[in-house]
Amino acid sequence: MLGSLLGAMLSICCGGQAAQAPVPTPVALTLRQAVGQHMLFAYDGLRPPADLRRRIAGGEAAGVILFARNVRSAGQVRAVTRSLQAIARPAGLRAALIVAVDQEGGPVRRIPGSPQRAAAQAGTVARASADGRAAARTLRAAGVNLDLAPVADVARPGAALEREQRTYGRDAGTVADLTAAFAAGLQRGGVEATAKHYPGFGAATVNTDAAPARIEAALATLRSSDARPFARLVDGGIGAVMFSTAVYPALDERPAAFSARWVGELRGRLGFAGVTMSDDLATPAVKRYGSLGRRAVLAARAGIDLPLFVTSYGAGTQAAAGLLDAVRNRRLDATALRAAARRVLALRARLSD
Repeated sequence: MLGSLLGAMLSICCGGQAAQAPVPTPVALTLRQAVGQHMLFAYDGLRPPADLRRRIAGGEAAGVILFARNVRSAGQVRAVTRSLQAIARPAGLRAALIVAVDQEGGPVRRIPGSPQRAAAQAGTVARASADGRAAARTLRAAGVNLDLAPVADVARPGAALEREQRTYGRDAGTVADLTAAFAAGLQRGGVEATAKHYPGFGAATVNTDAAPARIEAALATLRSSDARPFARLVDGGIGAVMFSTAVYPALDERPAAFSARWVGELRGRLGFAGVTMSDDLATPAVKRYGSLGRRAVLAARAGIDLPLFVTSYGAGTQAAAGLLDAVRNRRLDATALRAAARRVLALRARLSD
C-alpha cells in the first residue's frame, strides 16, 4: 500500500510546472510530524546528534542541511547520509529524507569536487549544463539529493553576489538560459535543484548573512527582469524555490521570506506549486523580527514550507518548538501547516536516497 501511495505521489510530482501540485498526505500526521516536515536540521561536527536521529525515527524531520563543518570527505558524508536514510520511520513517512547542500560551483561548494567553475565563469549554456551534471555526480556520490542552486539572481553593478562570483550575469535572458541549463543538468543526474533568491537578490550590495538589505527596485523591474530566470525555472519543473530575506518595498515592507504577497507572486503569477524555503532566518538580516521561534512562525504564515535555521541544531529545534506552540495556541493555521507538509512530502517522494 505504501509503495503504491508513494508511486502515485511520484507520478503526480515529476515532469514540469503543472505536475508539482500538492498531493494528499499518505497517512494522518501527528502535529509534531506535520511540524517536522517544515524542518531541515543543521548540526555541528561530523556526526548527527542522537536527538536528530530520534526526530527522524519519529517522522519529525524532513531532512538535513549540510555545511563544510559536517564534511571531511565525500565518502564520509555518504556514510552519514546512508545511516540517516536507513533510520526506520513511520508508515507514510519513509520517502527519502531531504539532504541539502549549497553546491553552486567555484568558491561555494560544501562537498569536495565539482563543479570547479563559479557561476560567473560559466558563460555558455553548454558549460552551465556541464556544471550541473558535474555537481550531480559529486552530490550523488555523497548521498545528497537537493542542491541549493542555481543562483537565479540578475546582477547589478556593485552587487554583493557578483563580487562573490555567484551570479550568471547582468542580463536576465542570459541568467535564465544558464540557470535553466544548470538545473536541467542537476536533474538529469538525479539531484533536485533550488532556484534562489526569489524575488531576486542581484541588486543588493550587502549579503543578508552579514546585514539587512533593502532593494528599492520598481515592481515592474522585479517582475520583468529579476523574476525572468525564476519563471523559466518554474516552467522547467524545478522542485524548490528559496526566498530572500531582503526587503522589497515595491510590494511589501517585510522581508520576502516573511511576505505572503511575495509568496503569492511566486505561486499565483509564476504558477509555482512546489516547495518554498527561506534563506537562513538566523542571520542579522531578520534579527529584529524576534526569537527564532517567532521568525519560523512569520515565515510559515507567509507560506514558506521550509524555514531554514542553519547556525546550529539548537536553532532548528527552537524554530520547530515555535511552530508547534503557535499551532497549539491557534496563532498558526493547522490546515495551512498540513498543506505545506504535503508539499514537502511530495518533494521527498521524488528524491533519491
